[in-house]
Amino acid sequence: MMISRDYIESVIAKNARMDGRKFDEYRHIEIEYGISSKSAEGSARVKIGDTEVVAGVKMELGTPFSDKPGEGSIMVNVELLPLSSPLFESGPPSIDAIELSRVTDRGIRESKSLDFKKLCVKEGEKVWLLFIDIYPINAAGNLFDACALAAIAAIRDATFPKLDENMKIDYSQKTKTKVPLIKLPISCTVWRVNNELLVDLTIEEELASNARLSVVFTEEGKICAMQKGGDSPFSSEEISNVLDIAEKKTQELRRHFK
Repeated sequence: MMISRDYIESVIAKNARMDGRKFDEYRHIEIEYGISSKSAEGSARVKIGDTEVVAGVKMELGTPFSDKPGEGSIMVNVELLPLSSPLFESGPPSIDAIELSRVTDRGIRESKSLDFKKLCVKEGEKVWLLFIDIYPINAAGNLFDACALAAIAAIRDATFPKLDENMKIDYSQKTKTKVPLIKLPISCTVWRVNNELLVDLTIEEELASNARLSVVFTEEGKICAMQKGGDSPFSSEEISNVLDIAEKKTQELRRHFK
């Protein structure tokens, strides 16, 4: 049974959260690599509290885009499975799933975290395409950050499959060559609940929120992607505070990859 919005707001008004965390405190985070080594070139599981997400990377050869003949590419897909939450339904991708996919994709692409030129096999003809599939197993809040972490972890785990001289892929044999991940873009989503700014919301807290901003930072502290959500706007002062919080928290989240 869902806790009411009024109750969530009353707790926040007392400068508290239902699970005892501070407003800028994440739940316990776990990252596990290689959970599906036989069916994917790279895979990972991320847990943030009760939220659990798995991601896999599959690699195929394809034709490059005409404006980037010497670069490979990525495609991110998030599937919101009904088994992960009663709020999700079977069928075509929902608006929420599409947004999660695009925000995750943008953080990887705009940060230039992948050396796309090293994904080129034969310029203008053949390049590696990375398909990053993300599946929430338990959607207990903060899927934006969980999906972003899972995608990066799965790419970090990925290695190229064997490719023979006839451009045929042998998926049963993996090489020792890692996918060229040269940066670690980290996302932090800050939400506003009852005029307070919080990170890592539970699903109950999310339903009481009216605005959020996902911010992706590189190691150098540069913003490479942002996504605003929710029905209400942020003031310029709130945006400044959000960016300060997100920069600090992404530095903390990055430690989980060391």
